Amino acid sequence: MNSFCTKIIYSVAGVGSVFMYSSCNTAKQAEQKPYNIVFIMTDDHTAQMMSCYDTRFIETPNLDRIARDGVRFTNSFVANSLSGPSRACLFTGKFSHKNGFTDNTTCKFDGSQQTMPKLLQKAGYQTAIIGKWHLETLPTGFDYWQIVPGQGDYYNPDFITMDNDTIQKHGYLTNIITDDAFDWMSNKRDKSKPFCLFIHHKAIHRNWMADTAHLKLYEDKVFEMPENFYDKYEGRVAASAQEMSVIKDMDLIYDLKMNRKDKQSRLKSTYEKYYGRMDSAQKAAWDRFYDPIIEDFYKKNLKGKELAEWKYQRYMRDYAKTVKSLDENVGRVLDYLEKEGLLDNTLVVYTSDQGFYMGEHGWFDKRFMYEESMHTPLIMRLPKGFDKRGDIPQMVQNIDHAATFLDLAGVEVPADIQGESYLPLLRGENPANWRKSLYYHFYEYPAEHMVKRHYGVRTERYKLIHFYNDIDEWELYDLQEDPHEMNNLFGKPGMEKVQAEMMKELKRLQVKYDDPILKQFPIND
Repeated sequence: MNSFCTKIIYSVAGVGSVFMYSSCNTAKQAEQKPYNIVFIMTDDHTAQMMSCYDTRFIETPNLDRIARDGVRFTNSFVANSLSGPSRACLFTGKFSHKNGFTDNTTCKFDGSQQTMPKLLQKAGYQTAIIGKWHLETLPTGFDYWQIVPGQGDYYNPDFITMDNDTIQKHGYLTNIITDDAFDWMSNKRDKSKPFCLFIHHKAIHRNWMADTAHLKLYEDKVFEMPENFYDKYEGRVAASAQEMSVIKDMDLIYDLKMNRKDKQSRLKSTYEKYYGRMDSAQKAAWDRFYDPIIEDFYKKNLKGKELAEWKYQRYMRDYAKTVKSLDENVGRVLDYLEKEGLLDNTLVVYTSDQGFYMGEHGWFDKRFMYEESMHTPLIMRLPKGFDKRGDIPQMVQNIDHAATFLDLAGVEVPADIQGESYLPLLRGENPANWRKSLYYHFYEYPAEHMVKRHYGVRTERYKLIHFYNDIDEWELYDLQEDPHEMNNLFGKPGMEKVQAEMMKELKRLQVKYDDPILKQFPIND
């Protein structure tokens, strides 16, 4: 069949909207209906805890199924490793300083601004978000939404509805969000239109409360400890000042569930609030599992290294159990789409709002520009017409999703969107002019975990970071020779050329993305 260049216009029955897609393509492809998009995002799920990325810890067969049947991005990153800011970057396609949501403590999302869901709506798409929103104001740009307040609750959670009512649902949150997604796709959407559905989970966010059905999993597994678990942070002032240490800062009651009437902790009341949401059957199952562990823990009275490594194993087990529910529900989504005849015409995306530390540097949480939290998993099952399979090595960032989804829908990408469409990568192309560096900026300080404000640039081999505000420290890493970022090379003899090139690239990106921080900390050429 001969190829030709054409503009294809799709009419949507009864609404007067059109989908326009310009391309050189075959006549068969010209008949392609607009693609649906199902975007599944979790909170704090890191690539180390997905077996399609890392086989050391757990198996995630349904996530692996997406990667096996589709593509796996090996260099996917965020622009600001924090929940709310990451979501704002997703929906706007812009860095935090442009979308206005720089941190979780002082910001509210301006819902009047241009967003990718609004642009899809204008093109005739049905848009919906179910689950975690975490942007302080109510969603705009969605035909349907139902969100959890703030972080949400794992058990018997509250939801805010489009009527601005708060309702409580019974069960485990990961299951409920998936059920609600099915209900919208089956019963609430206009099936004459293509759709973009955001399924946003609370999982695997702290404090990792697993479904009672999975409490006994991984109890016999001893997880491999990171080589740098006992990191001393030599040459890294900001790293030494954080408060996200498994050893020092992980709460025995809130994080590790070692609650007993005669024991106190800073976060005991918060844990008891979450526990208090359970019904009698859920509490009974929870207590049957945890009571013997609690009794044994306090009887042993662990100290020092033994306590540190016990906390690490408990953390890893709770986290892994929470992933289990998530993986099962991803499988349910894939099965639903296949059963309903939607899978072949739907782009299925799985990602997280950032990465997470699983004991690396002795930490939990995120925030830092270091690899474990700047890097985020990204896997996709591609619809028919996209033949790419396997790994995609090009560097992408969460600001790129907006441009990509608009591109997929045949919508012109506005010039003020700062991300780039990775649609060519999904087609198997290898653009010669694809980006070679990434910009990052973290703002939330002083705040929980006390990670200093910082910005920086990452290239394929090197990373340059500047910590600022109440500190003025630079860090430079050779990711090829030092992938765990233990050896700060900034100012070291022999690094002058690399350091100068990285400074130049940092300035170029700050100018490109119009970050006002450059005026506060000018970089001399």
